[in-house]
Amino acid sequence: MTGLLLLGLLIILGGAYLFTNGVEWVGKRLRLSEGVVGSILSGVGTAMPETMVPVVAILFGDGEAREGVGIGAILGAPFMLTCLTLPLLGLGVLFFSWMGKRTTGIPLDTHLVRTDLGFFMTCYGIAFLIALLPFGESGRWINYTASVILIGLYLLYLRRVLMKEGPIGEDLGPLILSRGLGRNTDTPHTALILTQVALGFGLIIGGAHFFVAGVQEAAHAWGVSPLILSLFITPIATELPEKLNSLIWIAQRKDTLAVANITGAMVFQSTFPVSVGLIGTSWQLDRYGLASAGLAILAAFMLYSLIRFRGRWRPIHLIFCLSFYLAYILYVFG
Repeated sequence: MTGLLLLGLLIILGGAYLFTNGVEWVGKRLRLSEGVVGSILSGVGTAMPETMVPVVAILFGDGEAREGVGIGAILGAPFMLTCLTLPLLGLGVLFFSWMGKRTTGIPLDTHLVRTDLGFFMTCYGIAFLIALLPFGESGRWINYTASVILIGLYLLYLRRVLMKEGPIGEDLGPLILSRGLGRNTDTPHTALILTQVALGFGLIIGGAHFFVAGVQEAAHAWGVSPLILSLFITPIATELPEKLNSLIWIAQRKDTLAVANITGAMVFQSTFPVSVGLIGTSWQLDRYGLASAGLAILAAFMLYSLIRFRGRWRPIHLIFCLSFYLAYILYVFG
């Protein structure tokens, strides 16, 4: 049981490392802007681990736990990103400023961040409202329609971000495969870049199979709801790529990349995985699921309002979102 969880997690993180490094090299090869690299390539790349867990659970899981694990992972990712990962960035700013590596100011591309948060609140708000509708199986057509709308909104989001001009993304470390094979690390061949992306994606899918099996076994052995277990454990484990990437960028004073890595993942998580949940499950959320979604939207609204009307964030603004996470823990286990 624990072995399956750890094995799946290690394979997922290894695949994410390869995948993220590969897609960032795709961005560099195509000379994409910093916003595109942060919000789309890095955001989607680091979101792959927690995205594939619910997809694998819903498509290939067994029994009632299939839906619980799938929905829990889908809801857990946006909740953790808004209420745990963004607060960690605020703590990171304070820590690295204390270390003398940066100041406490958080300079951002405010238009990009507003775009990300605006799309997230719209898309996740739609999913939240669908869960409140009392139609059950007779209203499946509403789920299908909403999933199409969400995918359409994400395509609109991609168009909006891709059309926005901005500085070219920062230099990256060597392509992992080119370094491992002793090839030219300055200009790796495009085929090698794509091979690494495909390899990383394959490892993520394979690791997700083991991880889902481990969560299902753990839920049965511990007598815990698969939804609750998946909502807490899955995103904390699989969001490690986002946390590490963003903290590294915070230390390097690349704040737009650090924040866009998180907010771009939030937009992706509120569209594609939610669409899979709308189509592949009943999307009937209990009070714990509804509470996690509502708190994520509330935290995003607070941050959106601050950056829209004040034009900036302070570390304390990000850290305050941690109170939503702590309140949810008390609600579930108190």
